[in-house]
Amino acid sequence: MSEHNHVVSKDGSVAINMVKETLDRIEPGQREEILNNFDSFRTYLSKRVQLARKIGLSEAQLAQAAEKVADYLAAYEEPRNSEEKLLLELWKVGSKEERTKFASMLVRLALSETV
Repeated sequence: MSEHNHVVSKDGSVAINMVKETLDRIEPGQREEILNNFDSFRTYLSKRVQLARKIGLSEAQLAQAAEKVADYLAAYEEPRNSEEKLLLELWKVGSKEERTKFASMLVRLALSETV
């Protein structure tokens, strides 16, 4: 797959408009495996955040991408466990500013995961 089909390019730039298309490309079985268990979701997120950090993404870029991913999940995925249900409810009641801060906290949560 060519570089222009990804959210993050080799030079570290982020194409936030590609989040939905990129997430839609995850096979349904793999998506279920990731989202069915909160620990699996957290581990998956941790690996992606660590990869993004390795190529030089800033905390602000990570948080911006996390916000777009959270928007996508809130709009297109049903929560599969109590943790995801809580995250969705918090996301829905948050203002734009609160969601931005919450996305940053989710990045920090992912970084605290031991892989």
